[in-house]
Amino acid sequence: MHIIAIVEATKGALAVLAASGLELLGPASLQHFVQVLIARFQLDPDHGAMAWLAHAISPDSVHLAAAAVFFYGALHLLEGWGLWRAKSWASWLGCVTAAAYLPFDVYALFVHPGWIALAVVAVNVIVVWVLARDLLRRRR
Repeated sequence: MHIIAIVEATKGALAVLAASGLELLGPASLQHFVQVLIARFQLDPDHGAMAWLAHAISPDSVHLAAAAVFFYGALHLLEGWGLWRAKSWASWLGCVTAAAYLPFDVYALFVHPGWIALAVVAVNVIVVWVLARDLLRRRR
């Protein structure tokens, strides 16, 4: 349980740092970075995902993205704290969120088969199993 708590808290801390980085960099720096990537990899500056990203970057979109990433990080930090303290709500939260990722992980395994995709599915299944087992033990 503590291992899952550490992983969740680490994901949360990294997300909060990423949100802070988005706010500190701002839209101008991010747009410059995307333009450098487009030039470096000789991508089409008018079509494709990177071109869309370059056009989508604005002060409002950066603030919205930073807020979403911050919320994601805060939720994982809270989950990690709750799992470390053996709170049942944290087991529920972790079980539901890990189970929500499973369909996407299985889809990714079929679209891009490989040992990394298989490992991601296996780890998420183990996390769901451990947290569901914890919830069942608490119920008895």
